[in-house]
Amino acid sequence: MALNGDEAVAWAVKQSNVDVVSAYPITPQTIIVERISEFVNDGEMDAEFIHVESEHSALSAAWGAALAGARAFTATAANGLALMWEILYITASTRAPVVMAVVNRALSAPINIHNDHSDTMGARDSGWIQIYSEDAQEAYDNTIMAFKIAEQALFPVMVTLDGFTISHTLQNVIVLPDDVVSDFVGVRKIPRIKLPRIHGEKEIPLMLNPKYPITFGPLDLYDYYFEHKVQQNEAMKETFPIIERVHKEYGEISGRSYEPVFMIPYRTDDADVVIFGLSSTMSVVRKVVDELRAEGKKVGAIRLRVFRPFPANIIRKELSKFHAVGILDRCISFGGEGGPLFTEVRSALYRSSSRPIVHDYIYGLGGRDLPRKLIVKIFEELLSAREEPESPVVRYVGVRE
Repeated sequence: MALNGDEAVAWAVKQSNVDVVSAYPITPQTIIVERISEFVNDGEMDAEFIHVESEHSALSAAWGAALAGARAFTATAANGLALMWEILYITASTRAPVVMAVVNRALSAPINIHNDHSDTMGARDSGWIQIYSEDAQEAYDNTIMAFKIAEQALFPVMVTLDGFTISHTLQNVIVLPDDVVSDFVGVRKIPRIKLPRIHGEKEIPLMLNPKYPITFGPLDLYDYYFEHKVQQNEAMKETFPIIERVHKEYGEISGRSYEPVFMIPYRTDDADVVIFGLSSTMSVVRKVVDELRAEGKKVGAIRLRVFRPFPANIIRKELSKFHAVGILDRCISFGGEGGPLFTEVRSALYRSSSRPIVHDYIYGLGGRDLPRKLIVKIFEELLSAREEPESPVVRYVGVRE
């Protein structure tokens, strides 16, 4: 089908046996909930469609629905995600398996409706799994897999796609038959928990149910809060095999394999230097790699797909093979030593005895293009790098001086 990225996400939601969709419009996400509302109105999708008054309410409604046992979905972008801030942490901390599409957009002020990653990078420590999509096809596939990952891991999942570059660009998307997707995601299975002895050690479903009253997110002061946060973090680390298993199962039904799951290398076997980045920009980087390879230059590219949980061990092993690595950050960390992706990667490499030279390249803020000539310039600088400097090298690529 000819679909843009937003429509591809809407089709994935339509096919995934979703029970509740809470919706509030914001550019460039609005098409997602518009299409879903049409599916529900036309009887093509059996779901409760809730119109809410803000993004804060949109996630609150999805969170409440998930705790009541529903498969829940919402979508947002930029300032909408910022308005959800309180509920982001609550949703993750109560282990509610909400799936949310975030169409990456720059944060205000000044107002900008175009793409960068400042919104989801700002939410990186909120406890959500984050999967970054390169195109409309992957946005469709990631959304379907997200429901299964969320419900098996008991963590909420953000599926991201670049605003306008993916969300509003038409692409041929291979859409699976409804019954194939329905069978893949199944019906949500509610895990059961064992109550303490005071209640007779009976098992009950982990959901809001007046027959078995339990509390989600109660008061939790210094006597237990710290332990619960550590448990949440340890549980996030245990999601790696779940994410890999769901991808493998999806590959079997779709014929589309995202391997390796967490980051995908391109022409790196004999590369001296690589560019490492996220999302749609990496498709352009790969074309530049092909051009420079034709000139005899040993360059490659690696696209990171899963940013949370952060695959530090995989990154450490893979990047230690290269002389130099350029990190593409489509986000600025005010007052930090480089962008968020750079600081995470550099930290992962700190313990490596053969760590490469690592430079950070902040680009594309507010939707500015990263043209071929600037990517070539990055590769040339990496090829000529001789030693790791004392202070981090952070370049602003494509900015006027």
